[in-house]
Amino acid sequence: MLNAEKLPMKLCSIFSLFPSIFVIVTLLPLALADLNSDKQALLAFAAAVPHGRKLNWNPATPICSSWVGITCTLDGTHVLALRLPAVGLSGPIPPHSLGKLDALRVLSLRSNLLNGTLPSDIPSLPSLQYLFLQHNNFSGDIPTSFSPQLNVLDLSFNSFTGNIPLTIQNLTQLTGLSLQNNSLSGPIANLTLPRLKHLNLSYNHLNGSIPSSLQKFSNTSFVGNALLCGPPLNACSLILPPPSPSPSNFPPPPKQRSRKKLTKGAIIAIAVGGSVVLFLVALILILCCWKRKDSEGSSVLKGKASSGGRSEKPKEEFGSGVQEQEKNKLVFFEGCSYNFDLEDLLRASAEVLGKGSFGTAYKAVLEEATTVVVKRLKEVVVGKKDFEQQMEIIGRVGQHPNVMPLRAYYYSKDEKLLVYDYISGGSLSTFLHGNKGTGRTSLDWYSRIKIALGAARGIAHIHSVGGSKFFHGNIKSSNILLNQDLDGYISDFGLAPLMNFPATPPRYPGYRAPEVIETRKHTHKSDVYSFGVLLLEMLTGKQPVQSPGRDNMVDLPRWVQSVVREEWTAEVFDVELMRFQNIEEEMVQMLQIAMACVVRVPDMRPNMVDIVRMIEDVRQLDSENQPSSEENRSKDSNVQTP
Repeated sequence: MLNAEKLPMKLCSIFSLFPSIFVIVTLLPLALADLNSDKQALLAFAAAVPHGRKLNWNPATPICSSWVGITCTLDGTHVLALRLPAVGLSGPIPPHSLGKLDALRVLSLRSNLLNGTLPSDIPSLPSLQYLFLQHNNFSGDIPTSFSPQLNVLDLSFNSFTGNIPLTIQNLTQLTGLSLQNNSLSGPIANLTLPRLKHLNLSYNHLNGSIPSSLQKFSNTSFVGNALLCGPPLNACSLILPPPSPSPSNFPPPPKQRSRKKLTKGAIIAIAVGGSVVLFLVALILILCCWKRKDSEGSSVLKGKASSGGRSEKPKEEFGSGVQEQEKNKLVFFEGCSYNFDLEDLLRASAEVLGKGSFGTAYKAVLEEATTVVVKRLKEVVVGKKDFEQQMEIIGRVGQHPNVMPLRAYYYSKDEKLLVYDYISGGSLSTFLHGNKGTGRTSLDWYSRIKIALGAARGIAHIHSVGGSKFFHGNIKSSNILLNQDLDGYISDFGLAPLMNFPATPPRYPGYRAPEVIETRKHTHKSDVYSFGVLLLEMLTGKQPVQSPGRDNMVDLPRWVQSVVREEWTAEVFDVELMRFQNIEEEMVQMLQIAMACVVRVPDMRPNMVDIVRMIEDVRQLDSENQPSSEENRSKDSNVQTP
């Protein structure tokens, strides 16, 4: 009897499951069909586009869990993101391949060798939010059809031509637009994009005036377009058309009776008088120029100048100790293409770039528009022979893509000058600790790894070529110079043996290794310690050495160790890096490398060759497996950096 009563209840339960079973049976084949369609599109792309490193896109393995660069939706029915940065992709992208990934939100193919025109079905994918195609060689016009969901569009460092599409005006969700370093032409449309926070149109062939809606961006967004004008660049010149001819524009015709013929004697007298006047004017100008030249040469080369009511110029500062009899003894290194002498250098217009531990650096622009950096050394304690021998080693060691080469030097009793190339990007210190206000471009994680790797390679080269007794001696963020592509150059190396080391140890060590403070002797291992502090600076965003008088100055390695010891590792990292997702593993690995560099016992520190290898492993992880630099969703709606 009891079983008979329970039977209807069981039947009711079974019947209640029918709708769910129906949904599963009906929708599961559709979901599998969608994922299979994405899978076929990706396989078609991989088959048509050669790639340097083998992708493990095996048709027999699950696409969502084992394919490199693929991220699927939570239910596993669609491909959500495709990230293949720097994997050696080359050639054109075939149409109707990636354009079939209709649920794709993130596409990053940056830093490859892709070329040809960009298929229009890619930027118009309906769900696409982030498109990163920078550092390839795409050409032709930019497609005019875009996804209305697009947040970031980065097509920089390609070879696109034609105009900027007017249809970009329709992208109301756009927060970042990067089209720099292409060959785009024509005027800039008056784009009124309410959410746009990052814009870069620099180094193209754009012309006309900058529209009012974009004048809020800095001049770095527009530089490199010679025919572009208006705020924030130079004002546009107003060229008035010539007046239309009308009777009022013409003077009344002369009356014939008022015209008198000049006699032959009068004509001769006028000609002679005019010649005399011209001769006197020319003579006066020549005398003035000679007098000015003599006075300038005296003040620049000998340092003589009046003391009242005059603003001092940097060129007079770095030439004040140059002796007259040695003014042309500027020593150039072999392979240097510069063609000027010391007198030309001292006459150049100059500005102070900065004052460091070893002296003051000046940017000097010569008459032929050559720009160099002149470093005036202070407190050199070695004689001429030792100085010249060290310069020869520095000149030989400086032949590396990540090392700033020394081009020339000058030595006299009272003046020591070094000449370097000018790098326009600035220093790592400026990027990390510069203006913290709005509009500042912070360094994303991918860029920091790139800079750290370049610096490590440069220091490893200095140690290898210079020998066991040659070291950098002054590694710090202000001595890492960056170009427009954020390639790092090591500068100021090899100068420490020439300088007078401070007698009183600093209260806070900063970049200096403990043994350097005690013994005043640098080694390769002390350079490793300084590089470790540099890595901590990039990871934490904190300055190892701050302004004098600050109460919150700390020993950065000791502070990091104390925080990690309390298991608060996340508190160590720069808040600007916290906006990006999925980089925690890489940051922890870089932190471990830095902490290995700053151990107190020098012999326990790794050498620079091993450090290069470790950072390369972190960068490979970032490029192949992590979405850290592509999606990087900003918690405060800032522009995402690939």
